[in-house]
Amino acid sequence: METVKLNRPAYLDCAASTPVRQLVIDSMMPYLTEHFGNPSGGHRMARVSRTAIDNAREICATSLGFDPHGIVFTSGGTESDNLAIRGACGPKGTAICPETEHHAVLYPVQARQGRFVKVTAEGDINLEHLETLLNEEVSVLSVMLVNNESGRMIDLEPIAELRDQRAPQALLHTDAVQAINWLDIAKAAQRADMMSLSGHKFGAPKGVGVLAVRNQVNLTPQLLGGGQEAERRSGTHNTAGIVAFGAAIQCLDESRKSEIERLGALSSRLAEGLTGAIPDCYGTVPKAHRAAGILQVVIEGIESEALLVLLERHEIMASAAASCASGAMDPSHVLAAMGKDRAAAAGSLRLSLGWCTQDWEIEHALEVVPQCVEQLRGSS
Repeated sequence: METVKLNRPAYLDCAASTPVRQLVIDSMMPYLTEHFGNPSGGHRMARVSRTAIDNAREICATSLGFDPHGIVFTSGGTESDNLAIRGACGPKGTAICPETEHHAVLYPVQARQGRFVKVTAEGDINLEHLETLLNEEVSVLSVMLVNNESGRMIDLEPIAELRDQRAPQALLHTDAVQAINWLDIAKAAQRADMMSLSGHKFGAPKGVGVLAVRNQVNLTPQLLGGGQEAERRSGTHNTAGIVAFGAAIQCLDESRKSEIERLGALSSRLAEGLTGAIPDCYGTVPKAHRAAGILQVVIEGIESEALLVLLERHEIMASAAASCASGAMDPSHVLAAMGKDRAAAAGSLRLSLGWCTQDWEIEHALEVVPQCVEQLRGSS
């Protein structure tokens, strides 16, 4: 096993963001230098940029299982989620989502006469409760494929079947921001009418994302202006970012299967090592139901904030839950929805792996995390 430590921290927060792949940087650089024309223009330099965007659109469509016309480039996952939910609902529609969704879905749903679906103790959708919420008033149902905190994988098929029976007019949207690394995304999202993605979760830069929509979907645009993206998302295209997004998806498609195997083994090693070494430490989702690279554990008798401070001192970068604007660590709404009490949720730790993760980082975490927990428990 390769455990040689590089001259950098152990980075176990890939669910928050990943470094940009070198191949992706190389692909985007020409569009930050010589090919800087505005793709909405009519001259040759504009056409070069527009062709690059069209090529990236084709790459995304092929990878995601959507028509090229259905690929809408955005600034990231939050904008894509808002466009999907607010765009599908319009001013009067009703939206539904599980209680465990990312806030980029929860808040737009709340703003559109929101209904929230209960989940099980293991983070799966409570289908019986969902059935009671679906009716002719619902415009959109949003269910993420992989939870960003717990790593819980969700099967959209039974959800889509319920939608078909109870609210066939409702569009099914999925936030696949985390899922793209861990699932055959075209297959997993084949019942979805809309899908959100964000480039910086899989090796593209921050500031570029996609909302993929099926041909029958009509959206009310949320940004008005020049009418880019077939009138669905106005604003000058981020040509370099879009090219990078396409290059990163190609890298991911080529490596996903082997990386799931590699990172799944490292994540299992991490889970088994931590739960074996730390008393009263347990995973929140069974291995069979969580994404290969996302591990959330609850460590009783400690507070996440204090643990993360100690881990950073030992050059381990991790998180307690999803990243937010302030960096503050409120108790996890995901764990609360799963029935964990506030005291247990206060000791949550998310360790997430990605394309950049190396073996030595796991070994370093297995050595340091139990020591830090013991120190915190001894001082309490």
